Amino acid sequence: MASVEITGLRKLYGTVVALSDITLTIPSGSFYTLLGPSGCGKTTLLRTIAGFHMQNSGQIRVDGNPIEALPAYRRNVGMVFQDYAIFPHLSVRDNVAFGLKQRKVASAQITKRVADVLEVVQLGAYADRMPHELSGGQQQRVGLARAIVIEPKVLLMDEPLSNLDARLRVDLRAELRRIQNELGITTIYVTHDQEEALAMSDTVCVMYGGVIQQAASPLDIYLRPENRFVATFVGANNFLGVAQDGDRLTLKTGADLTGAIKGERPATITCAIRPEALRVATGPVADHQIRVPATLREVSFIGREMEVFGTTQAGEDLKCIARPDPAVIELQPGSPIEFLADRADLLFFEDSVTGARLT
Repeated sequence: MASVEITGLRKLYGTVVALSDITLTIPSGSFYTLLGPSGCGKTTLLRTIAGFHMQNSGQIRVDGNPIEALPAYRRNVGMVFQDYAIFPHLSVRDNVAFGLKQRKVASAQITKRVADVLEVVQLGAYADRMPHELSGGQQQRVGLARAIVIEPKVLLMDEPLSNLDARLRVDLRAELRRIQNELGITTIYVTHDQEEALAMSDTVCVMYGGVIQQAASPLDIYLRPENRFVATFVGANNFLGVAQDGDRLTLKTGADLTGAIKGERPATITCAIRPEALRVATGPVADHQIRVPATLREVSFIGREMEVFGTTQAGEDLKCIARPDPAVIELQPGSPIEFLADRADLLFFEDSVTGARLT
């Protein structure tokens, strides 16, 4: 196991800034996920750690030792790629043994280590099969076995599940987490799938525009996003405009928010409410709640829950996720409805793409 420390990392492609002064610390043995949309810099960061790209400035330390000047093959990191990257002409056993042979490990040691790691990834019975005889999930496990058999200090994974179907992704992400916990290996994982990041990680690092927007536990990322981009990208959110008249604050739909924000306020403010924090009003409003009038657009019954879509008087779209209610499901589009939300569930942001969360 080894910690990873990155300080002031900067990467340019011509005049385009791919990474802007990245500084982060990854504790030894943790599962650390880089999450963000395409082009945000997460894969560039991963490949710079691996040694496939050279940064313009900044330092990378593994276990306290600087590695940024070392070539990729001397960094002692394992890499699992999106497209499996296994040799089609070699058996499972020979694919996994390849890195050990390159390092001139003794034959007896290779036999033992390959057998051990194939058991870890549950492919012991497939050692003599060829890649074309394996499923996509099994091929990805071969790629994982080949990465961990060399006993790297750090395991790097570049969207390893994105080529698999939805059900297999769910199964294999649990398997990857089990293997990572069993080996205790420091893992840096790249994905654009927010659910995958929340389910697997000790820490989620959300990136946008080559900048770290927030790095925190999955729970903090979801419940306490530091800015509007994180609130938008991780999970669904409803955004409602806030009107200001002196000290008085209201939603544009009329709900009173006076006193909800402390300290200095920016000129424009947005209120965010998670869909699961909304419910359809069926009775009086309590003091700790706000009421949002709307016009029903659609009700979608999806089994364990229903999705209720509405439009406020200010033209803002709302989505509510709630337990199925026959009275609501039977409502017709265009019907007047009211949504309720607890004041404690409201978040406020400066109204810009990466506007900061307000206290």
